[in-house]
Amino acid sequence: MHNEKSALRTRLLSERRALPPEARERAAEALAGHAGELAAAAATVAAYVSVGAEPGTRPLLDALRARGVRVLLPVLMADNDLDWAPYAGPEALAPAGRGLLEPVGGRLGPQAVTEVGLVLLPGLAVDRRGLRLGRGGGSYDRVLARLERAGARPVLAVLLYEHELLERVPAEPHDRPVDLALTPSGTHRLG
Repeated sequence: MHNEKSALRTRLLSERRALPPEARERAAEALAGHAGELAAAAATVAAYVSVGAEPGTRPLLDALRARGVRVLLPVLMADNDLDWAPYAGPEALAPAGRGLLEPVGGRLGPQAVTEVGLVLLPGLAVDRRGLRLGRGGGSYDRVLARLERAGARPVLAVLLYEHELLERVPAEPHDRPVDLALTPSGTHRLG
């Protein structure tokens, strides 16, 4: 299973890097619109700051904030778990480990994610069952497990490029399904 996931990750990361910058920018703008529609019913959204060739989240973060939605962003802890802090705009982001950008504001604790109505997750792919392939660090697996333990049921959506919505991704027993895939073409219900 590990080798299958690793090979798929390598292929998908290579495909992302091959996307022209203009295509990435168009995708980021489209995702901002779709996520804004989804967030209309959520007072608080957990999101993330995209890096590298990930589907862009900067327009999305600013659109949510402009709508008055409270946005929480992850802060990577030493054990790869995630703490959370409010997004206060691009000027309140600072470089962190592993090439990430994180909010500079006060930390709310790992449990803060259990109070949100929508969680926007990074991923490399998701399948029609809702099983997500991440980068392999386990940070968001911990978030999903925390939500389950707390009995929290926010909408779980993975941001992807079109070609990353697959028929099947390799899965392990600890993998938990998500509800939606957001791609530049729209929202895809899973499961």
